[in-house]
Amino acid sequence: MKLTVIGGGSTYTPELIDGFARLSAVLPIDELWLVDRDPERLALVAGISRRMFAAAGHPGRIVATTDLVAGASDADTVLIQLRVGGQAARLGDETFPHACGCIGQETTGPGGFAKALRTIPVVLDVAETVRRHAKPGAWIVDFTNPVGIITRALLNEGHRAVGLCNVAIGFQRRFAALLGVDHRAVALDHVGLNHLSWERGVRVQTAGGSIDRLPELIGTRLDALAEEVELPGQLIDMLGAVPSYYLRYYYAHDTVLAEQRVEQPRALAVMEVERALLEVYADESVHSKPAQLEKRGGAFYSEAAVDLIASLQSDRGDAQVVNLANNGTLPFLPDDHVIEVPATVHGDGLRALPVAALPPDIAGLISGVAGYERLALDAAIHGGRDRVLRAMMAHPLVLQFERAEKLTDLLLADNRDHLAWAR
Repeated sequence: MKLTVIGGGSTYTPELIDGFARLSAVLPIDELWLVDRDPERLALVAGISRRMFAAAGHPGRIVATTDLVAGASDADTVLIQLRVGGQAARLGDETFPHACGCIGQETTGPGGFAKALRTIPVVLDVAETVRRHAKPGAWIVDFTNPVGIITRALLNEGHRAVGLCNVAIGFQRRFAALLGVDHRAVALDHVGLNHLSWERGVRVQTAGGSIDRLPELIGTRLDALAEEVELPGQLIDMLGAVPSYYLRYYYAHDTVLAEQRVEQPRALAVMEVERALLEVYADESVHSKPAQLEKRGGAFYSEAAVDLIASLQSDRGDAQVVNLANNGTLPFLPDDHVIEVPATVHGDGLRALPVAALPPDIAGLISGVAGYERLALDAAIHGGRDRVLRAMMAHPLVLQFERAEKLTDLLLADNRDHLAWAR
């Protein structure tokens, strides 16, 4: 099997390598190609990746290249993890919205919109190369944020694609720890859009069948749940569900904004982490995932990626939380909208599991953000200030016209170098 990682020079790639090395029995890889435009950074990441494979006794060959065609050629699966504009662009995403009283975040709100505008054209260009040069039927696994919008862009263009996020697997592991059970026995009733999701059930498999233990967790571990997502326990109790951390940007917007205005932007912290990691990767005596990588974020991503790719390649038909086309799963959304729910994973496609009817408040918020997402994708594909403004105003965290106009101008000024139509 040839697996290709686009954006393979990311400092996060050794997290993936660690999973591939540990779980080689689940996902045998003959060739792992790392593709990146930055040759110096790529060389450092490829070096530690090869040492990690060697230390684990993994027989796979790791190839580093700046040639996208070579990387995509005859690939069985292509994983895309890009950050267009790097951490410098992320810093803008996290700060320019503050001038208009909005949270700054790289995947949510105006900052997330900026990232979508920069990223979607690049990902679609990459996907066309994959279509032309990878094996027929090759899968594209998208881990590039904002995952939901980008996955829909790929599906709309006819690509064989699925979106992946680590939020659900992180919840699965944390719930398992709170309950004192093996994580493999835990299945989530996870529902929503990417970075706008709720856990409505925590089903633990026992000898007598599956038992939903979320009511027990809310009743006995409410403080721990509240601390995990940094939201009031009363809110969790009222919802009867655990919102993802990203719901904090909606449910506690003003609190988060006040925090952001006095704290160092996350992008600056990540820049420091990346500098330190690259120094470690350059040390040829290092042959395991460094502890500093935990500060980079993305816990359990490698396990999620291995499970998904293995199921796509071997037709296991197991249930995993993924981003896929709605196709009636949430009846209040169009069929082609991309949602994040459990689905069975087969070699020929993904099939969403049934989702119980959602309460009006959750369904309403999902609908509002989905409307923004559709306008955001239109703006990313076709360009134009008016399209950007319309999508900006539609976002539930913006809504006001004057605010949307100011945010649109700030976004365009901050991202002009990355938007061909805006130069």
